[in-house]
Amino acid sequence: MHKHGGVFFFNLAPVDIINRIIESMTKEELRFFKIYISRNTAEGDRKDVLLFDYIRKKGEAYDEDKVALKLYPNGEKNSFYRLKNRMTEEVNKSLMLQHFGEDEASNTLQLISLAYLFFNRNNYPVSYHFIRKAEKKASIQENYELLDIIYSEYIKLSHEMVSINPETYIKLRKENSARLHDIRQIDDILAAVKYKLKITQNFSPGENPVVEMLSKTVDDFSHDSELKKSPALRFKIYQAVSQVLLQRHDYKNLEDYLLTTYNQFTEEHLFNKGNHLTKLQMLTYSVNTLFKNGKVQESLAYAEKLKAAMEEFGRLHYDKYLFFYYNSLVINYSKIDIDKAIEILEQLENNEQLKNSPFYEVFVYLNLAIFRFEKGDFRNSIKNLNKLFLHKSYQNADRSLRFRIAIAELIIRLELDDMEFLDYRTTQIKKEYKDLLQNEENKRELKLIEIIRYVALNGITKKNKKLNEQVAQFLKEEQQTSSDTDVINYNKWLKGKFQS
Repeated sequence: MHKHGGVFFFNLAPVDIINRIIESMTKEELRFFKIYISRNTAEGDRKDVLLFDYIRKKGEAYDEDKVALKLYPNGEKNSFYRLKNRMTEEVNKSLMLQHFGEDEASNTLQLISLAYLFFNRNNYPVSYHFIRKAEKKASIQENYELLDIIYSEYIKLSHEMVSINPETYIKLRKENSARLHDIRQIDDILAAVKYKLKITQNFSPGENPVVEMLSKTVDDFSHDSELKKSPALRFKIYQAVSQVLLQRHDYKNLEDYLLTTYNQFTEEHLFNKGNHLTKLQMLTYSVNTLFKNGKVQESLAYAEKLKAAMEEFGRLHYDKYLFFYYNSLVINYSKIDIDKAIEILEQLENNEQLKNSPFYEVFVYLNLAIFRFEKGDFRNSIKNLNKLFLHKSYQNADRSLRFRIAIAELIIRLELDDMEFLDYRTTQIKKEYKDLLQNEENKRELKLIEIIRYVALNGITKKNKKLNEQVAQFLKEEQQTSSDTDVINYNKWLKGKFQS
């Protein structure tokens, strides 16, 4: 986990999608499924329920071949696969039935589905009734994708109902298509930028060619007064501009833009249940940007705004943003009260609400290791790293992150005078991450490994001219280099260790 609030993504091992779905189901969803599936299943014929329970209880240890033999001892694999497909369909139907209509878009889709149903039954007045209700809801939401479907349904109904003038809806569909085209332009570019951000992990701040395309598109739209009136488009422009500034690491302008836009949207009452996720994201960005700009107290104030927003709409998206809230507290207190930051992390070690977050263990144990190191408590620092290494989420973590954690481990081991460990581990790292060490952006790590290996073999003495020259050269060459991706700040550590 990035120590400055960055988010890392983990590549999960491939596994059957139904296993992932069942693993993610809540207690309420599990209970609803059992009730749903028992509606027409005979008491003695419960192989689908048995299979469901096997998957749920076994988790990663689930062995499909063994389960197939338990359910079909005669080795009927085809029967097993039919059972599995049937159970998968039932799980999907159960989830759809339980959650359908929980948001406005789903409600609108439900009305469109009913319009389809009655159109296919040739009951056109009833179909018309539902499509009108769908149009009203989609218009309020400014859901142009659904409006495109709705206007097409009106035109289709006009073939059957003389009371419907198709020209009205042809015109509306054309106007809607123009709006949809404008929004999709930004959506397409945003998708490309977000993907690029994900795969680079913020470790390679090289030029992104998509950024210039995005800047031009936003520029074009920002001068269109008609388009700017649309709240939906204003939110899209916010997404675009914030991504441009974030990609460029232009935190000063990003801070100004975020705070100004948030205040404008709040004053104009643009935030609602439908875009609540964007509000929470905007507050999270504000917290992290203020922190990056050294404004700790302001960052903490926005963290509390985030917490208050998480309570809105019946705690909608609360669990999704709980991790980001605690991350906000930890990064800020690490600068003004490191003991409080450690205290928060220790409280989080067994936080049940965060257990499903894929970053949870990495975040807690890596930051505990860093903060213990900064306090000079090297033994507890390495203990927390060892706890981290045991977790599945660490094994699934981005390789670039694991590489930098390996460098941090070398630094901590050197402080513990564990020279025997350093001797073989430096060699091991050079082999394991040979491809990364050949990249230009990782030349600092390669130089640091060489310094640590030299110390492991020769020890530390103030009169060691070669060692002093190596350290001085490293600091001279790297003094302008950003340390944002260092798990432990290399320059600060080298100065304190070898030049104090």
